[in-house]
Amino acid sequence: MTSAQRQQLKKSLEKLKKELEGRVSRRPDKVEHDEREVGAEEDIQPLEEMNAVIASTRNKTEGAIFGRVLAALKRLEEDPDDFGNCQDCGDEIPLARLKAMPYAELCVDCQAKKDPPRGTVRKNLTDYVE
Repeated sequence: MTSAQRQQLKKSLEKLKKELEGRVSRRPDKVEHDEREVGAEEDIQPLEEMNAVIASTRNKTEGAIFGRVLAALKRLEEDPDDFGNCQDCGDEIPLARLKAMPYAELCVDCQAKKDPPRGTVRKNLTDYVE
């Protein structure tokens, strides 16, 4: 990887960091509703709960990505020549993958080994809980 490519990836990481900084700790807004309607509270409560779950999942995902962005910036700062190499096998991560996910730590093959197989059927509720 060239120095210019590393600089381009660093700019992408810094931009992504800036975008995520404001969103990571944001809380979901309450849904506005008209109290005058009969039963409005009963109708709105499931929607508010669903929105809270969606927002919580989004915040968790964005928080994880934010952590990976910070780790990538640290790797880039500490050992720029090693940046872009797979953390497992040491092979170079393709530039196209790094452009799409500048915080990627693994090559496609190593990532595929860590990901659950596609097309599997969930047998238990806890199959995919970390």
